[in-house]
Amino acid sequence: MEMEAKFTFDEMWEKILDCDRKYDGLFFTCVKTTKIYCRPSCRSRKPKKRNVEFYFSIEEAENCGFRACKRCQPEIEQSPYVEFTQQVITFLTDHYQQKIGLEEVAAHVGMSPSYVDRLFKQETDETPRCYLEKIRIDKAAYLLANTDKTNLEICLETGFQSTSHFYKVFRDLKQQSPGQYRKEKGAGRNG
Repeated sequence: MEMEAKFTFDEMWEKILDCDRKYDGLFFTCVKTTKIYCRPSCRSRKPKKRNVEFYFSIEEAENCGFRACKRCQPEIEQSPYVEFTQQVITFLTDHYQQKIGLEEVAAHVGMSPSYVDRLFKQETDETPRCYLEKIRIDKAAYLLANTDKTNLEICLETGFQSTSHFYKVFRDLKQQSPGQYRKEKGAGRNG
């Protein structure tokens, strides 16, 4: 199985544990023991981590011998806006390290900024800005736990324009400071 660089295995694993429907269609969870593939949001019992593979298309999963889950029916498109939502999420995921505003997202999908904001919130229950901040914080948390980069290096690498905003958003989303998170989860030095 070949994974694209968009998500790490652990990031995708976290999304399926959270049953995060925002990732539906971006990747598929394939259970080696049952040979079934599901959406990340599937509410079926979660498999053991060692029995999971991830693929980025239905065709790829089916070519590897997996069949669609009867519960979440990943082969059926549920919303007419799934493609739009996927385009926005992919754009945010691919460009999270850059300074991105709603205007850039809107230009990418060919819609007005206000319509993108409203439609994305309707589909995901959050704005593109909040979603982008979650991507950045997830990447920062991964770097804190797995590297010895300083907090400043991580702040800049994940697209935050100021350390104060980085610390505020990190604390809001993770309920602890980056330093506390590193002590609890990581092996690196405090920055």
